[in-house]
Amino acid sequence: MVKGNMLYEGKAKIVYETDNPDELLVYFKDDATAGNGAKKGIIDGKGVINNKISAYFFKQLKARGIKSHFVDTIGPREMVVKRLDMIKLEIIVRNVVAGSLVKRLGLPEATPLTSPIIEYDYKSDELGDPMLNRWHIMALKLATIDEMNQIEHLSLSINAVLRELLKAKNVDLIDFKLEFGRDKDGTILLADEISPDNCRFWDADTHEKLDKDRFRQDLGGVEEAYQEMLNRLTL
Repeated sequence: MVKGNMLYEGKAKIVYETDNPDELLVYFKDDATAGNGAKKGIIDGKGVINNKISAYFFKQLKARGIKSHFVDTIGPREMVVKRLDMIKLEIIVRNVVAGSLVKRLGLPEATPLTSPIIEYDYKSDELGDPMLNRWHIMALKLATIDEMNQIEHLSLSINAVLRELLKAKNVDLIDFKLEFGRDKDGTILLADEISPDNCRFWDADTHEKLDKDRFRQDLGGVEEAYQEMLNRLTL
């Protein structure tokens, strides 16, 4: 595997070309942001932990028939993935009221939802990732109705798998963000990462937050929370 030119640098990852035109290399950074980049910092070791946790979840999903862009990890911070045509949407799956949903619905944090909620955000740093509905998505030609149906089915299936896996680790999956892309055959595949950066993980007994909310809310113990999630999943 030969690392080529840098294609993109985001808030948490850097993407490089490789000597295989169908594969990319993703480097996980320790950089942390919140509030659409208004708050910035470093979480020591985050890139290593997120690489390992994402690989764990991608492998578990593959074993249950859910395909992703994941190929393999090749270093502590580096993951090889399939090159996809990324769909410019963030799909948020919510099981429990938290984050922005507290303000929007006027419900107390930790209120269980009777069924999962799926929300769409337009992936645009310039616009602040605004929320969209299906009509917006069709008007912008971001995805077809059939693709949205596939994405929602996959998102709910992923939610069910992750909740089951995490229940055995005494962790509740509160909500999480997913991204998808199209491979060269047009098949929709899960992409990006699944980690404490884009998931809310709470201890099932104490509701202790084991994710980036500790950074967002200045709760302290951020590195320890990330390490605790890795330990629960892999030890």
